[in-house]
Amino acid sequence: MRVPVDYRWGFAALVFLPAAGAAQSPAAPPAALLPGAPVLELPVRCRIGAECFVQNYVDADPGPGMQDFACGRLTYDGHKGTDFRLPDLEAMRRGVAVVAAAPGTVTRVRDGMEDVSIRQSGGAPAGREAGNAVVVDHGNGWETQYSHLKRGSIAVRPGDRVEAGTPLAEVGLSGNTEFPHVDFGIRHDGHTLDPYTGKEAGTGEAPACAVDQGKAPMPSGTLWSDAARRKLAYRPSALLGAGLAPEAPKAEVARDGGYGGKPLPADAPTLGVWAELMGGRKGDRVTLEVTGPDGRRLSRNEGAVPRPLAVLFFGTEVKKPVPGSWPPGPYRVTVTLRHGDETVLREERRVDLR
Repeated sequence: MRVPVDYRWGFAALVFLPAAGAAQSPAAPPAALLPGAPVLELPVRCRIGAECFVQNYVDADPGPGMQDFACGRLTYDGHKGTDFRLPDLEAMRRGVAVVAAAPGTVTRVRDGMEDVSIRQSGGAPAGREAGNAVVVDHGNGWETQYSHLKRGSIAVRPGDRVEAGTPLAEVGLSGNTEFPHVDFGIRHDGHTLDPYTGKEAGTGEAPACAVDQGKAPMPSGTLWSDAARRKLAYRPSALLGAGLAPEAPKAEVARDGGYGGKPLPADAPTLGVWAELMGGRKGDRVTLEVTGPDGRRLSRNEGAVPRPLAVLFFGTEVKKPVPGSWPPGPYRVTVTLRHGDETVLREERRVDLR
């Protein structure tokens, strides 16, 4: 059976909070040649690849195209930040800390903007696309910005001294965005840099892609610390969530966290099967399998990625083979993503029926 695909939900935008007297200056040299460059730690307190994910990188293509530092497509044209996203809105409501990536002094703060997707709001007012945000000055012309923060969560004020790891706020949905995340940006003397390469965003040449997407190593000019690099290994694709639902699965319910962490009634007439992935490439094959408590496979459905997509939602249904309730116990949903003959990911989620 072919699995229906919903491939929306992927927009985010970073606009730096304005600095008084800011002016354009000549192109910046590589970060490795600049004095006092901060060593960056992770700006979020979550497990990368499990509790949060890098959805978008800085666009390394200076032209109208799009390409991240690893020759992949986890970016969009002109993107100048690194998006650390949460899997759903329930994770945002529980609270995930945004922390200072390096020592410095808070210089600018904005709070009070609502946490709402632009699909509902129609977009943020001009000049406020970054939503609620914090800017930290690290000295020698270096500063970092943390955007799209949760309303009311900002814990610092201008003039506060922070260390690497000091809580600043929580991940939110404010400003021009469709999904909960923090857009992390770094700049030097007004120039925005890619923290993975140390190069100025939107300048120079796009990376020479002599290797497959996502196989390029972390560049030598990276600003990330050794500890951060180990946690930030490039993942061209990731499973954001998967499971069962007591109905035909709806993307908006899954993205709100409505299908997560709860046992389902064994008398549900239909079991919906769903998965949401990031980083699909055209032609990739997605397989959803459901196994019952006795180990027997109840269904296997497959779908194809129609074009390169930031986020994909796959959903289908499983009908009861006989009248009555589903057998109670643990059910397993296995999600497999294949690119040609390569298995990109294979992960399992367990859901109990009672």
